[in-house]
Amino acid sequence: MIPTIKLNDETAIPQLGFGTFLVPPEETAQTVAQALEVGYRHIDTAQGYANEAGVGEAVRASGIPREDLYITSKLTNSMHEPEDVVRSFDRTLEELGLDYLDLFLIHWPLPTRYEGDFVSTWNAIIELLGDGRLRTAGVSNFEPAHIERIVAETGTVPAVNQVEIHPYFRNEAVREECASHDIAVEAWGPLGQAKSGVLEDPAVVEVARAHGKTPAQAVLRWHLQRGDIVFPKSMRRERMEENFDLFDFELTAAEAASIDALDRGEQGRMGPDPNTFDRV
Repeated sequence: MIPTIKLNDETAIPQLGFGTFLVPPEETAQTVAQALEVGYRHIDTAQGYANEAGVGEAVRASGIPREDLYITSKLTNSMHEPEDVVRSFDRTLEELGLDYLDLFLIHWPLPTRYEGDFVSTWNAIIELLGDGRLRTAGVSNFEPAHIERIVAETGTVPAVNQVEIHPYFRNEAVREECASHDIAVEAWGPLGQAKSGVLEDPAVVEVARAHGKTPAQAVLRWHLQRGDIVFPKSMRRERMEENFDLFDFELTAAEAASIDALDRGEQGRMGPDPNTFDRV
């Protein structure tokens, strides 16, 4: 049974999901269908991934009741103007073939674009909550100052912040800021990038070996015990099953601390810096 996390808007989100970043549009339906067969019920996509239609196709074909699924998408960077937010959200529902979305996020704050006005974008997201087509609103890649600004200027706290987190980059400043507002944290790139060496790190390998698990399973379990929401991505069924098999073991405090100690601070960041990222 996948645990859920209660959000600050009184809804609940499955703590383990399936990510679709870089899943080719033409392969998305088949890939997500396999994930649903394995048991995943939380699917994370984005307008920028160009694969929402494939996610929707798999959902419809699965026969799984809509209320048993949790579907997330994200606002693409070229649609931050308030009128574009509404138009693009309508398009997302059309692509997915759904009557409502469980969670919609601002994908990036883009503080150097749109005259630095991500507050208006957040206000437009909030307004989508009013007609029942969106259950929960959140953000992604928001730094502490970005969070403080939207809360101060709108009075509405995001339910979720999806940010880069893995053993080499624990992103503690963001996690602490989120905790102060009761914002749930989702970890993208939870295993680091292939080139990072996270899964070959001796500390991770040692923890995995102690439990008869793979390094990926050890790291994902570390995330779950910290309270992170994770959605690893794979296009191989055996890896999907491996990433789902996380609930028959638990890291000791010492084991978790050994992975904590791998943090490299800002030097461990592998993705773009949200303070300067401006790609549209």
